[in-house]
Amino acid sequence: MNTIATLVQRTSSAAPLVLAPLNATSLRDQAYALLKNAIADTDIYDPNQELRLDERQLTTALGVSRTPIREALSLLEQEGFIRTIPRRGIYIVRKSKREMIEMIQMWAALESMAARLATLHSTDAEIATLRHLSEEFQNSPPAEHLGEYSDANIAFHTAVIALGGSQAIVDATRNLLSHVRAIRRTTVIQNARAIRSSIDHLKIIEAVEQRNTELAERLTRQHTLDLAMHLDRFCDFLA
Repeated sequence: MNTIATLVQRTSSAAPLVLAPLNATSLRDQAYALLKNAIADTDIYDPNQELRLDERQLTTALGVSRTPIREALSLLEQEGFIRTIPRRGIYIVRKSKREMIEMIQMWAALESMAARLATLHSTDAEIATLRHLSEEFQNSPPAEHLGEYSDANIAFHTAVIALGGSQAIVDATRNLLSHVRAIRRTTVIQNARAIRSSIDHLKIIEAVEQRNTELAERLTRQHTLDLAMHLDRFCDFLA
């Protein structure tokens, strides 16, 4: 069994951020990918969450030297996931409300274009994958399994973007989705958003299946902008 180690110093009430040792190939890339996913999976907007990273704990947990860890951390800092504060340490970054809203607005513009392109270029079989992603939650309320729904939600949006067939949009949204992933986990439990989100997804799927280009684009854009409006109105825990 792989050794599991806690990577972020935090209060006892916070869930642990964990990783397993790496194998010998592409150590920097593996460390980068695992750290990025672990950060996205952490509830960084919990006000009790301590966000300081310990480089020595990271090297122990991943079973590598400090060099690939430092290289991975450098990439993550360039992408805005962490920040090095002189004489204090390395910290996971909490985005401000304004920063998060602007990211979501950019995501809305890009994903809605992907939905438009999907109606024009995707095959019926490719489009059918969207409905498969939503079928799991059609017979039971998303509120009964919010963790799984949150993951499926991100998978749905990733699939819409992929269906557009534009590698430029895929590349441009990859980090946006990672940044937004943490806030989606927090907001999905608020104001019955999980139920409304599930309904929106079905409407988007129907529009894409019918190849209704204008409707698919509009529904996808509004669905994501609704998250931005929700953050602006209800998420006072964001600075």
